[in-house]
Amino acid sequence: MRPLILLLALATPAAAQQQRAPFTIAETGQGFQHLDAAVTAVRDGTATILIAPGTYRECTVQTGGKITFRAVKPGTAIFEREVCEDKAAFVLRGRGSVVDGIVFRGYAVPDGNGAGIRIEMGDLTVTNAMFLDSQEGILGGGHATVRHITIDRSTFSGLGQCETENCSHALYLAVDGLVTITRSRFERGTGGHYVKLRARQVAITGNSFDDSQGQKTNYMIDLSEGGTGIIAGNTFVQGRGKENSSALIAVAAEGRTYPAAGLRIEGNRATLAPGAPGNPAFVADLSGERLALGENQLGPGIRAFERRR
Repeated sequence: MRPLILLLALATPAAAQQQRAPFTIAETGQGFQHLDAAVTAVRDGTATILIAPGTYRECTVQTGGKITFRAVKPGTAIFEREVCEDKAAFVLRGRGSVVDGIVFRGYAVPDGNGAGIRIEMGDLTVTNAMFLDSQEGILGGGHATVRHITIDRSTFSGLGQCETENCSHALYLAVDGLVTITRSRFERGTGGHYVKLRARQVAITGNSFDDSQGQKTNYMIDLSEGGTGIIAGNTFVQGRGKENSSALIAVAAEGRTYPAAGLRIEGNRATLAPGAPGNPAFVADLSGERLALGENQLGPGIRAFERRR
């Protein structure tokens, strides 16, 4: 029995060290003291990195592979302040990424685009995440490999700014494909738009846009270059601290890159917070195309539609 006891005693410190490592590759059980070391170890493979509860001031750049970043317990893995490449906490340019249950807070960089996530390559899925008190929540796209971005059950609060040359927004994505946003909350904006998309197709359903505590905010949803799809089942509260109170949803305000004909906007509910400027359009359209504007429940002082040139 003595040799066995000795072997167990020798193995225990290594096992304990492995347990204390906050970043673990689920498939291999290998632990790391820093997230970027775990990401580097994945190389161009496919892996899930489990993140232990804690507050982390570190960042990572994913340059390959398909990686799922998952909090062991949702809401307890908190990343704050530290950015890579003067961009974001997570700079993602692999073959695909999933971010699940992670909190990002307190990001700012000189160009005004400090974000929790910068997506540069590959598809992205974000679930159960929180983006708090930063210049931007999620920013990116624009590359041919970014075809689908999905955001579900996530919170965007205290985001956006127009103090630099270009405004930043709670969520700003460019995707020549589909952006899906479901069951998420946008609130307490500090500038810019809540959702700004340059996307061919959108599915924005079942979300809450609460601008009652917003300051210097613009549109709730800005489909800057058109786009089709559906905006349905959302709740909007327009606040009083607006920089632009003329509309809640804008279509093709900056261009007509993507067809907007048939864009369905239906089953939404919109109201004005006390003291909010009256007479905004629920939908302001600059595409000149025929939208499928269905029945929406609009509170006093909100017009259903406005065609702009």
